[in-house]
Amino acid sequence: MSKDTIVIREIEPQDNAEIEAVIRSCFHEFDIPLEGTAYTDPETSKMFQSYQNDNDAYFVIECNGRVEGGGGVKPLSLSDTDTCEIQKMYFSKKVRGQGYGRALFEKCIEKAKALSYKTCYLESASQLKAAIHIYESYGFKHLEGALGNTGHYSCGVWMIKNL
Repeated sequence: MSKDTIVIREIEPQDNAEIEAVIRSCFHEFDIPLEGTAYTDPETSKMFQSYQNDNDAYFVIECNGRVEGGGGVKPLSLSDTDTCEIQKMYFSKKVRGQGYGRALFEKCIEKAKALSYKTCYLESASQLKAAIHIYESYGFKHLEGALGNTGHYSCGVWMIKNL
């Protein structure tokens, strides 16, 4: 991908359809349940609008003008104000395995720290083994169950890290 132009930037209104397509395609590719996940989350079709508060952010990976992935930080629903959640981190095949996901993940962690969060939580599906390995490599620890109220009851992996 050396001749490709790769940019990690904040989401813009015109990115909604492309990031929604990337997110939804991952569920079919990895055979992740659709119900109780980001697939049926109402925010998935309006990602720009869903990340417009002072205490959240969503970033996309753009490759040659097309959105090929994304991930965001938001307060953990029904939790203390010091805990954020890394959310909706999905990537197309085009950018996987080349370090861009790790770079975006680091950007989310840095944003969480800049927003003064003390703890970072995330949920994932057991099928996403490469992602879970990255989370573990950054010091995220597995939990026995979910925190907050994300509505993603089909996610079977819950992790947390002090920032």
